[in-house]
Amino acid sequence: MANIQSQIKRNRQNEKRRVRNRTFRGAARTAITQARAAFAEGAPETKEAVLKAISMLDKAAERGVIHKNNASRRKGRLMKKLASFTPGEKTGTEKKKASKKSAK
Repeated sequence: MANIQSQIKRNRQNEKRRVRNRTFRGAARTAITQARAAFAEGAPETKEAVLKAISMLDKAAERGVIHKNNASRRKGRLMKKLASFTPGEKTGTEKKKASKKSAK
C-alpha cells in the first residue's frame, strides 16, 4: 500500500480510468462476439452486427482504451470475413475432431 500522497492520488486516478475504460473495452468485445455469432448462424443481419462492432472498436480506439492498430486489425478481420460471407450459409466455425490413432 502506498504511503506517499502523490502515489495515493495516482492510484485513485488509475482506478477511475480502469473502470471507465472497462465499459468501452467490454462493449467492443461484446459487439465482436455478436458479429461472430451472426456469421456462425448465417443470419441476414450480419452486416449490421459487423458495422456495430466496427463502430464500437473505433470508439474504443478514439478514447485510447485499445491501440488504433489493434482496432484496425480487428476491423480488417471482420471485413474480410464479411466480404466472403453469403447470407443463409452457416460458416464452419465448429472444429472438426480428427480421429486419433493409438499406437500400441
